[in-house]
Amino acid sequence: MTAATIADDRGARALACHDCGQIHRVVELRPGSGARCTRCGALLYTRHRLGIDGVIALYLTAAILFLIAMSTKFITLNIEGLGETSALWSGVTALWRAGMPELAVVVLFFVVLAPAVRIACALWVILPLRQGYRPWLAVPLMSALDRLRPWAMLEVYLLAALVSYVKLRDLAQVEMGPGLWALGAAIFTVAAAEAALDDHEIWDRLQPQATLATARGRSGDVTLDCHTCGQLVAVPSGAAHPHCPRCHGALHRRKPDSLPRAWALLLAAVIFYLPANMYPVMTFVYLGGGEPQTILQGVSFLLHEGMWPLAALIFFASVLIPVLKIVVLTLLLLGVQRGWVGGERQRTQLYRLVEGVGRWSMVDVFVIAILVALVQVGSLATITPGVGAIAFCLVVILTMLAASAFDPRLIWDVRDAP
Repeated sequence: MTAATIADDRGARALACHDCGQIHRVVELRPGSGARCTRCGALLYTRHRLGIDGVIALYLTAAILFLIAMSTKFITLNIEGLGETSALWSGVTALWRAGMPELAVVVLFFVVLAPAVRIACALWVILPLRQGYRPWLAVPLMSALDRLRPWAMLEVYLLAALVSYVKLRDLAQVEMGPGLWALGAAIFTVAAAEAALDDHEIWDRLQPQATLATARGRSGDVTLDCHTCGQLVAVPSGAAHPHCPRCHGALHRRKPDSLPRAWALLLAAVIFYLPANMYPVMTFVYLGGGEPQTILQGVSFLLHEGMWPLAALIFFASVLIPVLKIVVLTLLLLGVQRGWVGGERQRTQLYRLVEGVGRWSMVDVFVIAILVALVQVGSLATITPGVGAIAFCLVVILTMLAASAFDPRLIWDVRDAP
């Protein structure tokens, strides 16, 4: 991994850092290497050894594995001779029947629709490019590929399935079906494909990246970088509603109303955090006995049963991460508003951390979906979701939206201000 070179050659292609706005010259990389921003350390672009043929092979494999995961047994539970078998999508139907259509829609989108659409979009765009021609709807599909990235949560769902297995194995006989193994293989294959696919290379094939001379334009023009495709565009000063010539997305110097939107979403998350921890997330009834459990009561139960690693995982994902996200985002917003100078690189890294780990808090919601689908064994054992699960799901989504609304380039604008 090497540091990129700050753009100083007007004839060279140029690229702006997504996190701090620093403009760099695009250079040819050796296979297996990448370029990082000289100012904030963010990864700008990569060049992998697999090439486009390898990426296509990985995505095709992932598509087949995902179809297998969707169509075969996921987990089978057997209690006293009574059994229940679930599929990947069983949690969706179980939540809907339990009177939680909101959670059902969320699980359907995060676990089924978003991953499937991302795989389909990637193949739709890359396969024609491999043959040398531009595919139909390439621009909107590439935009969708990028925007759906944080919301496709197959790996989080797999972790939830493993957590559910550990929680149930002392209660009953639990078997992992071929769908679970196919899901695990699909996740690793998709991860390898995404690691090998450089979005900038695909956008460059659709329309070449601008040179620094083109991006700077004429005297009085303002250079803007497209937040969707990364193209640099010269825009006349004072131009109303400019659009990117490559992806047709709206161009802004910074995300519109970044601070007010981030504050509003963050405050909403704080409001829902209280009922998320006060109200039960599920009720577990076994042999006629049981009571509703909040998130912390669930952690306490796991500790009492001696499941220390599992209790630590749930506490970290469902209690600690949401609090850390709220605290870190609050500090980032206050830092920009109050003009704090210093530690810009560290604050940008904190932002990237918050943006990356936020989705893992959904593990508790997915565990509830899997358990509700599995543990419906008549009078022996049942699990029903609680209203606290809806509030907690909203906390996760709102904090993710707040992180997305915040523009980390504002951190550097404070330092660069005259």
